[in-house]
Amino acid sequence: MAARQTLISKILELEKDKVYKNYVDRVGELILGEVSQVLKKELVVIDELSGSELILPKTEMIRGDFFKKGDIVRAVIHRVDMKNNSPTVILSRTDNKLLERLLEQEVPEIEDGLISIKGIVRSPGERAKVAVESYDERIDPVGACVGMKGSRIHGIVRELRNENIDIINFTQNDNLFVQRALTPAKIKSIEIDNKSKKAAVYLDPEEISKAIGKKGINIKLASLLTHFSIDVFREGFVKNEMDFDVELDEFRDEIEDWIIDEFKSIGCDTALDVLELKVEELVRRTDLEEETIKEVMDILRAELENEEED
Repeated sequence: MAARQTLISKILELEKDKVYKNYVDRVGELILGEVSQVLKKELVVIDELSGSELILPKTEMIRGDFFKKGDIVRAVIHRVDMKNNSPTVILSRTDNKLLERLLEQEVPEIEDGLISIKGIVRSPGERAKVAVESYDERIDPVGACVGMKGSRIHGIVRELRNENIDIINFTQNDNLFVQRALTPAKIKSIEIDNKSKKAAVYLDPEEISKAIGKKGINIKLASLLTHFSIDVFREGFVKNEMDFDVELDEFRDEIEDWIIDEFKSIGCDTALDVLELKVEELVRRTDLEEETIKEVMDILRAELENEEED
């Protein structure tokens, strides 16, 4: 009896070891599986190829994802955890690798090595930006990824719950790369500081909201893709002659934290970021009352005027 239990124990250990080895080196790989259980915090997914049970936590699902038992799920292997000496394979649909794998499936030129993905950033279910480069001058990398009338990208957009995907041409010209990254906004002019990795971008007033995007997502993703801190200004706006600015975080003694966080959520990180925008624009893009915005602007303006006098 003891020998049999020992044998069973060894078999179970071998099976655990097999599962671990099967997945640990495949992190980032696309998995197709069927939902077998819908639990409170996660889905249990059966790998279509191996039959193994994989876990898709709801924290790794895209906003708008809804799966029921029997549904087919596409996700990437996010990591392999060891709990109580048992491997647990964690899937993800928010990982940037999911978009990369889907593009490889839909765009043969990527799979063939004719087009390279130079960078991907995502706000899952909302917006993504992908920088691509062609190694064949006859191939337009953006056109190839989008496909005829959007035929290639539309399927990916649907899979990612209508996530807006901006495909842009990669370039080593930082000036041009930042401008492309801020699509769909049209840039009038730009000042690049390569040493500090900062970019000051000037646009017509109607283009500012496009550059920043809903809740600051567009400018945040552009910054992540280009590795530049991007500040957006109205065309014709002239910074203080003393050429200084003050971070909003410096005002936390005078302005409530949640109000500062609201401004920062739309990409306004400094006093000048706020003051360059009209009150009406700030009311439209934040959850703040007009009176609150005016009070904040008065505080910021007074601080900058004091600095100038000093």
